Amino acid sequence: MNRTRLYRDGVLEAEGFPVDEVSDHVCDPSATVWFDLCSPTPADLAKISEELGLHELAVEDALHSHQRPKLDIYDSHLFLTVYGAKSVRGRLDLVGLSVFVTKNALVTVRDSPEFDIDEVVRRWDANGAMAKYGVQYLLHGLLDHVVDGYFEVLQELDDRVEDLEDELFDEQPGDRAHIQRQTYEMRKELVRFRRMAVPTREVVGSLLRRNVETLDPVLTPYYQDVHDHALRVAEWTDSLRELVGNVREAHMNQQGFRLNDIMKKITSWAAIVAVPTMITGYYGQNVPYPGYGHPAGFWASTAAIIVASAALYVVFKKKGWL
Repeated sequence: MNRTRLYRDGVLEAEGFPVDEVSDHVCDPSATVWFDLCSPTPADLAKISEELGLHELAVEDALHSHQRPKLDIYDSHLFLTVYGAKSVRGRLDLVGLSVFVTKNALVTVRDSPEFDIDEVVRRWDANGAMAKYGVQYLLHGLLDHVVDGYFEVLQELDDRVEDLEDELFDEQPGDRAHIQRQTYEMRKELVRFRRMAVPTREVVGSLLRRNVETLDPVLTPYYQDVHDHALRVAEWTDSLRELVGNVREAHMNQQGFRLNDIMKKITSWAAIVAVPTMITGYYGQNVPYPGYGHPAGFWASTAAIIVASAALYVVFKKKGWL
């Protein structure tokens, strides 16, 4: 479903009007127009391109998903590609968003309805007095929503990493093979997230630098705040990647330690079992030996087995091998 809005002199004047009427409003310098397209067809974008004079390369990029987050600058407009992120049942879900920015029009093109455009509208309405700053304010609200969504995803990933750490060092025995699988999956998710989050930081930074002269001084702190949040997102992402790597390494080291303990126990019991084997083998010779043919020989061998095995058990126990 397409959505449209018209602001005039900072006041919401109309919404829900047909896209065909956009050209009637953009000619008015006091008007600010926003319209949203969800999974548009090439014909839909061609109509918008004709109405606003959008560059054909930007329109082509908006039609193709899986674009890298970027900011392209054209003579008559800007073109941004960013991604909304959320966690769905522990899985990272990314939704592409293309944005055309002209002097008094903002066009958002969503890959799917999973991107919550209603929340963006609520942000705009929550501080309606700022709408007098036109497209710059609307773009800020959109970017602020996108970056705030990254924090929610990172917070959930952080909680999952903490749970893995607690489970890793839990003294209760159990099968922990799933830890390695979870750390591998989380590392893959963080790599995907970083490929999207770091370029977004550059997009906001470039946007702020480019508009340093044209951006209203009132809005400069708002854009700077979004840029600071984008920096924190990138730093937090790198920190979590390192932390997940440490958890995975610690888990592998624990497996090595456990294998070492198992080998010690096997070796210790093998040494204890070797004692009676050696003694009974000695007394099983078909040649005369001390105690041959007498009951004393049997009792002597039995005593030697018990004493030697017990001595080895005590020694290995003190060393912590058993």
